[in-house]
Amino acid sequence: MPSGALEIVKRVTRDPFGLLGLVLVIIVLGAAIFADVIAPYDPAKIDIINKLQGPSAAHWLGTDQLGRDTLSRIIYGARVAMGIAVFSIGIGAFIGLILGILAGYGPRWLDALLIFFFDSLNAIPLILFALTVIVILGPGTSTLIFVIAVISIPVYGRLVRAQTLSLRRSEFILAEQAMGASLPRIVGIHLLPNVLGPLVILVSMDIPSVVALEAALSYLGLGVKPPTPSWGTILNDGYTSLRSNPALVIAAGIPLVIATLGFTFLGEALRDALDPKLKTRRTP
Repeated sequence: MPSGALEIVKRVTRDPFGLLGLVLVIIVLGAAIFADVIAPYDPAKIDIINKLQGPSAAHWLGTDQLGRDTLSRIIYGARVAMGIAVFSIGIGAFIGLILGILAGYGPRWLDALLIFFFDSLNAIPLILFALTVIVILGPGTSTLIFVIAVISIPVYGRLVRAQTLSLRRSEFILAEQAMGASLPRIVGIHLLPNVLGPLVILVSMDIPSVVALEAALSYLGLGVKPPTPSWGTILNDGYTSLRSNPALVIAAGIPLVIATLGFTFLGEALRDALDPKLKTRRTP
């Protein structure tokens, strides 16, 4: 691990909330990556005889209305949630990074055009846009990734633009320009390292929102298609079977809480580690 990254990890782990967030994030990511290894059952295996069973030694979190193991479905649901979050936010952040640098470092007419583009996307109501795209393209994982990526672009683009505007008149940038440095050198060596820190912080704190959006749309039947396990569909199954097996709702809500707390705490700790001037006081 590079010394700079190691120092950031040390700063994060010195903060109790940061350490807790890192542990929770590792748990969620570990479940997503190693779902095939740690899941005790096939998440799609139907066993009607044992449907709506409570927690037991055979099924630690019980079973759903089709007899599928809830723990296995939650573990595989982590893979779905993290996959959608990482791909959608990654695409949105990459495009926003490019457009933000172009807006902040390019000519004024290009800046005005991109700002108009960002404002136009921001003006579209999120839920209305999501429902429209889902109606046109149909529900599914790829549709969710497309929707989240598009609505993320203006957020990340504006952040990178603001950082670029504040840096373009810095002394070290002006010195590079005076020495005849090329545009790729200025952008790659001086601008990118300085805008990536705030971007990483925002991305880490946006992941819980994306996970919650995916779960909400899947809960309504507008997201991930069954029988693919999703935390939202598991929550919907738990709601419909609330009287028969209330443990299913609780089990479905736990991973959402863990993911939200983990990425939020980690994002705040990263903010404090990367920019100590923004550090806020928190009482344990």
